[in-house]
Amino acid sequence: MSALLAPAPARADGVDVMQAHLESGEEGVRLSAAYSFELNRGLEDALGRGIPMYFTTEVAISRPRWYWFDETTLRAAQTTRLSYNVLTRQYRISTGGLQQSYATLEDALSPIRRPPRWLVAPRGALKSGETYQVSLRMGLDVGQLPKPFQVNAMNNSDWRLSSDWKTFSFRMDGR
Repeated sequence: MSALLAPAPARADGVDVMQAHLESGEEGVRLSAAYSFELNRGLEDALGRGIPMYFTTEVAISRPRWYWFDETTLRAAQTTRLSYNVLTRQYRISTGGLQQSYATLEDALSPIRRPPRWLVAPRGALKSGETYQVSLRMGLDVGQLPKPFQVNAMNNSDWRLSSDWKTFSFRMDGR
């Protein structure tokens, strides 16, 4: 069983969650998502000067209850690091232990905009037959920037690049 989030209208100054999809499989539940965003001139300049950018996707899965607050079943986050090496003139994407180099910024942004499917819930974490509310957001994580840039990022709208929380329902099938 899977759930799908309908496309959102384009927004010029943030991240739009264009598609979000959960699928249950043998190893657990995986998230497939697509985002739409552009780096503004200030972010491109900082990246070109060697400042790494960290993009974090957050997922919260909860189960609605009629008698009390919703039960938060699972929270997960995944961070992708985008950096530029001035000497080699290559962009590098790092997610966990995986790294990949790219010749252009547009090529490097592609796996951030459409990341590989990600295991958000291991097998058995979600109960079969239950319906869950899934909330998802992605954006630039200024908390992982070098300290001098964190102060600037808090006061400068150029560094604010994130989506709103998008919510959809997911029914766990009987695998």
